[in-house]
Amino acid sequence: MERLTCDVPIPDHLRGGVVALGNFDGFHRGHQAVVGAAVAHGRAHDKPVLVASFDPHPVRHFRPDAPPFRLTTLDQRARLFGEAGADAMLVFRFDEVLANVSPETFVTDYLIGRAGATHVVTGEDFTFGKGKAGNVAVLADIGAKHGLTTQAIAPLSDAIGPVSSSRIRAALQSGECEEATRLLTRPYRIEGKVQHGDKLGRTIGFPTANIAMGNYLRPRYGIYAIRARLDDGRVIDGAANLGIRPTFDPPKELLEAYLFDFAESLYDRTVEIELISFLRPEAKFDSLDALVAQMDADCIEAKARLAALPPIN
Repeated sequence: MERLTCDVPIPDHLRGGVVALGNFDGFHRGHQAVVGAAVAHGRAHDKPVLVASFDPHPVRHFRPDAPPFRLTTLDQRARLFGEAGADAMLVFRFDEVLANVSPETFVTDYLIGRAGATHVVTGEDFTFGKGKAGNVAVLADIGAKHGLTTQAIAPLSDAIGPVSSSRIRAALQSGECEEATRLLTRPYRIEGKVQHGDKLGRTIGFPTANIAMGNYLRPRYGIYAIRARLDDGRVIDGAANLGIRPTFDPPKELLEAYLFDFAESLYDRTVEIELISFLRPEAKFDSLDALVAQMDADCIEAKARLAALPPIN
C-alpha cells in the first residue's frame, strides 16, 4: 500500500490506473462500495487501483473555525484503503489553489495528468471544482473528451436513509456507539500516542493510557466500554473516560483508557481506542472514594457488555 501526494509525479507502475475519488472520511459502508467498485474494475482490467482523498477536508478550508469533526486520520484511511484492496492512497492537498480550480482543470490536470487515471469511480453525490461546479455528469462529459471513463455509485441506504458520515457523527455525539459501528462496519477508533498525564489514576488503582483528541470528532462525553488495539497487534478490553474529568481541577479534555489486567507501560506508543458502548455521562463526585466505587461499577458493566460481543476478528 503506497501513499502518494499530488505534488510529485505518480510512479509509472501506478499510472494508467483506476481512481476511487472522494473524501472518504470514516470510510463507512457507502465509501466501501465506491472503493469496492474501483477495486473490482481494476482487477478485471489488470490495472492498479488508487484511492484519492483530500487533506485537509474541504470543510476545514472553507470553515477553519469549525469544531473538530474528523472520523479518521490519513494514517487510518491508508490502512483501511489497503485492507479494501487498493494499491495506493493519493492525497490531494485542499488549499486555495485547488479550491479555485475549474472542473475541467481538475479532471485534465489532477486526475488524468497527475494521477494518470484512465477510469474514475465516485459517489453519485460527489462535487468538485470551484464553487462545486462539477458533478458526476460534468466528470463524465469532460472525461469522455479525454479518454477517461467514469462510474458513479448510488448512495448505500438503509431503513433510515443514505449511509453518511453526518449520520455517524450524530450517532457518536448521542453516545450511540452501536449505531456508529453498524454504519462504519467497525467500531469508531481514536488513534493517538499515549502521553504522560498527572498520574492520578494510578494512585486510586486505575492507571490510564491518556490520548489527546486532536482533530477527531468529540463523541458524547462520558464513560465507555472500549477495546484498545496496541501497536504490536494485541487487542485489550477496557473502560475509558472521554471528557474533561469534572471531579478534578482544572478541567482537561482527554481520552483516558483503563485496560483490564494490563500492567505494561504504553507511554509514547501509538494506540487505537475503539468505542464499543456508552455506559454513562461524566459526573462530578464529592470524594475519591465515591469516584472509585463508581469506577469499579463501570468496569463490571464494561466487562459484561464486552463479553456479550462476538469474538474479535
